[in-house]
Amino acid sequence: MKNLIIATAILIIASATFTSAQVKSVVAANKPIASKPSSGNQASHSGTRARVLGSEPNVTASKNTDAVPVQPLPKPDLKNHAETARLRRTSDVAEQPQAKPSNAAATIEPRTSAGGNIATPATSNLFANYAPVSLASTQIYRVGANDVLDIQIAGKPSRESTLFTLDSGGLLEYPLAGEPIAVAGLTTPEISVLLRQRIRVFENPAVVVTVRDFASHAVTVTGFVASPGRKILRREAVPLYAMLAEALVLPEAGRATITRAGRAPIVADLKDANHAATLVTAGDIIKVSGVPPGPIEFFFVGGAISSPGQKPYHAGLTVTQALLASGGITTKADARIRISRLGPNGRLISEDHNLRKIQTGKSPDPVLEKGDRIEVIPIN
Repeated sequence: MKNLIIATAILIIASATFTSAQVKSVVAANKPIASKPSSGNQASHSGTRARVLGSEPNVTASKNTDAVPVQPLPKPDLKNHAETARLRRTSDVAEQPQAKPSNAAATIEPRTSAGGNIATPATSNLFANYAPVSLASTQIYRVGANDVLDIQIAGKPSRESTLFTLDSGGLLEYPLAGEPIAVAGLTTPEISVLLRQRIRVFENPAVVVTVRDFASHAVTVTGFVASPGRKILRREAVPLYAMLAEALVLPEAGRATITRAGRAPIVADLKDANHAATLVTAGDIIKVSGVPPGPIEFFFVGGAISSPGQKPYHAGLTVTQALLASGGITTKADARIRISRLGPNGRLISEDHNLRKIQTGKSPDPVLEKGDRIEVIPIN
């Protein structure tokens, strides 16, 4: 009996201990769990973990156990977002077919002032202190006075004329841009950027600028051409042969002299392909001339001749032709003529011929060489 009472008491104590452990487990499961502050400037997060008994494996509670920190959401990359938006706006302009001029690839780099510092562009001419590089000179055209520009805004059709002529000072009067703009010396892509910044009627307009009529760049061609006068350039520099083709160079033309301010004249042989490709620029004066004559060559005649002396020589000249060119022989002439020629050793070599046999065809008519001496032997 005594043993039965002791066993019952032990069972009751064990049951109470088990019930108390269950209550503590439920309380611990529903207690808020504070997350450990993360590193940096990130804010601390808190949360409540609700568990259903039996839905998760038992976890031994401990005062030193840290809860798993909540991972914060990544911050948006505002810089990349802005860059993406800029590229999207740029692509909208690039999709327009007119927005791809041949010199759109020009790289612009700042010029430096005398002290070595980068100069600040003037407000009236955004690109006044910048110079395009990395392009061939024949691919660039900088607008100037009297050029006619075609200015259109993509997606914004207008009934008004899109043609605008620069005045003598290189100013562009474009109504949507406000005050006149100094654009002389700029390329069409540079003018597009400048107008995009000045136009306030539309948000980020896609401005397309092209040159309709070229007038500011010209050279003057004179001489052996069928169409002399002022010729217009459509680039900063153009090969000489292109200008001569427009001026209709004559067949007897042999060379061209290019006169340029501040430089010595350039003489180009038109038969030389490299010379014919010489670049000419605005303001050049091109004078086309014939092939310069070579040095005049002579032969000499004397004796019983009507007009002795030095006579012009040409290739293929014969003795009888030379005598006729000298007025013919006199009545005191013998039948003999003597032809003297300078030998390799510097001494004269003489040879006598019978003029009557030559005239009757019994002997060949000797061909002379430059510098020959003909003596008509007189009768003794």
